[in-house]
Amino acid sequence: MDTRFERLLKELQRGRIDRRTFMVRAVALGVSAGAIRTGLLTSGAAAQDATPAASASSIGNASIEHLTTTDKGVIKFYSSWPLTGAYEQIGGDAVQAIKLALSDYGNAAGGFALEYEALDDGIAANNGGWDAGAESANANKVISDADAMIYFATYNSGAAKISIPIMNEAGMAMISYANTYPGLTKAIEGATEEGEPDVYYPSGKRNYMRTVPADDIQGAAAATWAYETKNVRKAYVLDDQSLYGHGVATVFNNTFSQVLGGEVLGFEGYDPKAPDYQALMTKIADMGPDILYVGATVDQNPAKVLLDMRSLMSPEDVVFMGPDGLINQAFIDGAGDASNGAFVTFAGFPPSALVGPGADYVARISEILGHSPDSYATYAYECTAVAIQAIDKVQQKDRGAILDAMFATKDFNSLIGGTWSFTETGDTDALTMAVNEIKPNAEGKLDFTFLEAIGTE
Repeated sequence: MDTRFERLLKELQRGRIDRRTFMVRAVALGVSAGAIRTGLLTSGAAAQDATPAASASSIGNASIEHLTTTDKGVIKFYSSWPLTGAYEQIGGDAVQAIKLALSDYGNAAGGFALEYEALDDGIAANNGGWDAGAESANANKVISDADAMIYFATYNSGAAKISIPIMNEAGMAMISYANTYPGLTKAIEGATEEGEPDVYYPSGKRNYMRTVPADDIQGAAAATWAYETKNVRKAYVLDDQSLYGHGVATVFNNTFSQVLGGEVLGFEGYDPKAPDYQALMTKIADMGPDILYVGATVDQNPAKVLLDMRSLMSPEDVVFMGPDGLINQAFIDGAGDASNGAFVTFAGFPPSALVGPGADYVARISEILGHSPDSYATYAYECTAVAIQAIDKVQQKDRGAILDAMFATKDFNSLIGGTWSFTETGDTDALTMAVNEIKPNAEGKLDFTFLEAIGTE
């Protein structure tokens, strides 16, 4: 154990610092969430002994009074994203984050008792990945429930294309903790499809929000960091042919070539169902790139792409980089040692880099999960806080009023750090991204290690 962490642990045990200070300092030292949790438990300062609303009272907008009475009846929350297969931990962690937020707020808001049901829009045939039919059925189930006021959905941007119009016609708020495809809320030349985003809002009024920055920010930030920090000049770009994967890869491609002046040797979609990519990687290796950028989600075989890449191209010769669809344990597990040295971007900061209320959240949810949470689960917690504060503000069971209050969210104190507000498109105005490297942590296990904040702020 690092001697600095040992000294910090002794200070906690002797009562010289409180648990929050302990967590902040431990994160600053680069200590893993697991080690922090163990330190809290062995010192008798277990996370569950803290004030239940420690995180809740520190985030959101402090000017909105929280009401814990429940005499007005019940309001129902639903979520919809994959919960099995490749998404078991990703989706499951987000569900637990929502439950933790609800618990922190006493499962009440605005005079109403809050209930929550997690729906699965994945199917076994897709290795747990989302299915259009399942997502449509979930959305229609929600709008038919008179108690349902808010739809936490979706994880996949392609699934959001299915349900946003359904929710829009019903006048119900839909908020996502993970959708990053720009076209859901805004038009980006060369990166979004014709008619977007208006095609998703038949009523003419926006009803969809997201607490995570979109890929027009992520793809550009990734390309700039790779060009300026890793000094790469020749790129090959792949995507999994999904809405999300192609969108973020397009922004990376355009920024790298048109803005920065780098050379793109090739840009193509790969077959996510292919048994191997040896022929593709041989072709790419022969062209001599400095970097391979892969826009994909974990269920679309990017781990195999990386495995076959590393059989022909070493980390010293060719950088591997991908977007937030890869920032999960399933990607590391799939690629194994080949993932060592890979770079992955993420909106905001991963759990290991959070401080203050964010570190408190990480410690408490890690205790619940038995592992460090998926990076996106932090945003699921924040989505819940946005919804709860909107209900506290309007104190009515009214879909339209709650939607308007959510859209009006301003100066939200975030678990990620700093504040953000929703723009007129339903996007967060937070712009900071993080670049992370997969490498052994203090316990010798491959993990995402925060390197630095990047972006346009």
